[in-house]
Amino acid sequence: MPKTPIRKNATGAGRDSRGNERRRLIFRSLHDCIIRKGYVKTTLADIAEGAGMSASHLLYYFKGKETILEQYFEAVSIRFLERITEFGTEPPGKRIHLIADFWFKGETSTKMEIGFMLECFGAAVHDDVLRITKAEFDLQCKGLLSEIFEASPADFIKNPKDAAEAAYAMMIGLRSAVYFDDGIDLDGAHRLFVNTLNRMCGLD
Repeated sequence: MPKTPIRKNATGAGRDSRGNERRRLIFRSLHDCIIRKGYVKTTLADIAEGAGMSASHLLYYFKGKETILEQYFEAVSIRFLERITEFGTEPPGKRIHLIADFWFKGETSTKMEIGFMLECFGAAVHDDVLRITKAEFDLQCKGLLSEIFEASPADFIKNPKDAAEAAYAMMIGLRSAVYFDDGIDLDGAHRLFVNTLNRMCGLD
């Protein structure tokens, strides 16, 4: 087999690997900058500095900070949905606890990470790409919650889709409340979510 194509492919793979690593550094820097100073006040220069490169070098990988956030938010949303989807084979009561643990007790449930989530949601108001990603994330989550109600014995709210709307509103609302309201913490939000969904499903 000719050696030149092999060397070329290996070099190309190396470039891809370096490029992927630099993108990860940029994503991490954006994440850290948003947590530290908020999305609006974060500049491209801030992100580049955190990633250990110049702003012009960063623009080789992304068109601007909006594109970085759009791609990062999409990747995070997919990761969240994949994780929650893994619970789908469990019975309703177990599924409720697993979702609550992931949403209110997981590594992405610190107050700083909740703040990052809220920053992304806020940016989605005026960014079409983010808004589409957020809408798809909402739709998928509601679908997974609807499956729990369909498999449950009670019909506190007769339409599973309506029940899922209420449950998802509570899921997002409680997570937001933890960030802004000193009167509730993550443990309290977890308890309220589990107890309420169990009652709605007739599992209490």
